[in-house]
Formats: sequence, C-alpha cells, structure tokens
Amino acid sequence: MGGGVRDLLLSRHPKDFDVATDAHPDEVRKLFRNCRLIGRRFRLAHVYFGREVIEVGTFRSSSSGLKDDRQHSDSGRIIRDNVYGAIDEDIWRRDFTVNALYYNVTDFSIWDYTTGMADIKGRTLRLIGDPETRYREDPVRMLRAARFAAKLDFHIADDSAAPIRELGELLRDVPPARLYDETLKLFQAGHAVRSLEVLQEFGLLKYLFPHTARVLQSDKTGKALRFIREGLQNTDRRVQAEEPVTPMFLYAILLWHPILELTERIRADEESSEIEALLDACDELVAEQLGHTSYPRRFSTPMKAMLVMQLRFENRRGGRAHRLLNHKQFRAAYDFLQLRARCGEADSELAEWWTDVQTLPTGEQRKAFSLKPNRSRRRRPSQRSPRPSKPQAAQ
Repeated sequence: MGGGVRDLLLSRHPKDFDVATDAHPDEVRKLFRNCRLIGRRFRLAHVYFGREVIEVGTFRSSSSGLKDDRQHSDSGRIIRDNVYGAIDEDIWRRDFTVNALYYNVTDFSIWDYTTGMADIKGRTLRLIGDPETRYREDPVRMLRAARFAAKLDFHIADDSAAPIRELGELLRDVPPARLYDETLKLFQAGHAVRSLEVLQEFGLLKYLFPHTARVLQSDKTGKALRFIREGLQNTDRRVQAEEPVTPMFLYAILLWHPILELTERIRADEESSEIEALLDACDELVAEQLGHTSYPRRFSTPMKAMLVMQLRFENRRGGRAHRLLNHKQFRAAYDFLQLRARCGEADSELAEWWTDVQTLPTGEQRKAFSLKPNRSRRRRPSQRSPRPSKPQAAQ
C-alpha cells in the first residue's frame, strides 16, 4: 500500500513496502515472534526479517464505532490515534491521494478509493479531505507536501496549497526532534535543491532554519543563495551516486552565512580574535537552532571544527598548518573550502594549494609548509605528483 504502490506506478524503485491489515497490532505480534510494537500516536507493528523491517499498520477509522482513544491538542493536532476500522474507512485517514493506493495480493489488483490513479497521471499532489483540517491534525503534512512535490516533481493542488502559508505557524508546536527527521528527508534524499525551492515558495523554510531564511530574504546579491544551492546540488549528486552524506555538512551549508554575519557582529562588539568570534557564533547559532530542529552533538561539534578550519587554512606555514592534513575533519573542511572557492567566497589559489600539497611526498610536504606562499610560484609539471580527481564534498 501507499508509497510503494505509487512509486511502482511511476516506474520508480520503492524504498520499502508497508502492509495494512485488519489485524490489530497485538494480533500481529502473536503471529510473528520477530515482531516489535512501536509508537503511541499510531500503534504499528515492525516485523523483522534479518535486516529487513516490514511495517504493518492496522486499518483505521475516523468514526468511534470501535474503541476511540484519539486525543487532540487545542490547535486540532492529533496527539494519539489508535482508532481501528476497515479498509474503506482507513482510506480517509491517509494524507495524499497518491499515497492511498492499496495493492491486493490475492488478485494483484490496485484498490483506489479516491482520485489517486488520476492524480498520478496528472502529477498532482492532493490532500484527502478538508486541507485546513488535515494540516491542523498534523502540521508536518505541510512539510510532507513540500517533500513529495520535490521528490516526485508533482504540483500541489490549489486547494491543498492554499492554507499552507497561513497555517505554517503550527509547525512551531511540533517537537524539534520530529522536524529534524523531516529536515533530513527533505535535504538528504536526492532532491535537496527542489525541496529548498518549494519550502521558500510556501514560506516554510523559516520554521526549520529561521536564520537561513532571514539571510536569504536580505540576500540582495544572491551570494548566499548561490552558495546554498551549490552545496545542495553536490549533496544531490552524492545521493544519486549512492555516496554517503551527513547532517554535519548539510547544516554547515545552511548555517554558514548566518554564522558569518554573527561572527562580524561579535567582533564589532567585543575584542576577540576572528577564530574566537567564529566559535562563539557557532555556539550561539547551534543553540538557537536546537529550538527549531534538533541537531545532535555528534554532528554539531565536528561542524564547528570544520568551520574553524576555514580560517586556519589561510596560514600555510609551520607545523600547526602541516598537522591540519591529519585532522579528523580535514577532508570535510577541505571540501567545504572547495565549495567556497567555487562560489567565489574563498581564494581559488588557496584552495588549489591545499589540493596540490596533498599529492606531495612527505619530504616535499615539509618543504611546502616551511616556505612562504607565493602566488606567482608554480612547480613545474615534472616536479608534481599526479593531481587527485576533482573532489566532491565529504558529507
């Protein structure tokens, strides 16, 4: 059911398959010893087959014919929802019509109770039911609308799009941990650039990254937008090439210009070095970001080190500069430097020097770090080791 059926109809490779049944979670657990029940708002069964996990959901109902333990917040958000029903009731609890298609394994047919098949043909994302009510029930549906529109290259139906700008404020009540999960789905699934565009179109970016949204709004030259787009394009390429990505690099891309702005303000107000000001700016921005989307310390701490190395790259003399090559975050910091250089925000000669020095034998490296950098000085081709292939951001 759901996304797996949708993706097959779109000739896409499904990420996974979910199962819907009239069996209650406890009944599913009795059938499968390798089963674990999860969730409070939606009670689900996870059935494990080695490393594979099959998610099994029970048909739900919007009526109270069975035990109704649904609970709503004052704004209308559902905070608990375990109302079980039949398949023809369950359909009205799904979010979008294209996600509400059922594949019947007994006769290999597709059951469509709404306009799912027609909307797939028309590449339309449409909410089931009254859009404002559905967004109030779960404000994250607005982010899901943006994500599916970007992922599938669908347009959001007019009636489903209309309430988003007005109801975006409801996202402030969503736990930051859940918004962090949605952020990764938006920006680390191969459609980051398009996700950014849709979030900006509907005014949703400010609820995830308020400082980034503010910088982009005042970005008269387009410098910040170009940097972010270039970084996100590289992320998309890595995902499509099945190369690893990390939230550390993603958050660095999105927070870099707000951090630079705050660094300048701190230096103007206090007598501190550029590195000290940058560290203080990182601490302050990350702390504020935690109030919007969670950002685990295992990513935020190395991100700070990576950004500080942008300043340390400017010194190319002495043992301290030489030791940067062995720093745990060197590769990520070096790739960030390359990104800055491509966008005209760092000296291209500096980026090239750090590219070249990595290819030198140990003895030549020591000499390189003991010499004063000379922009006009170039080693002859015969003295150079083969240059590495063009790097891609380590994410």
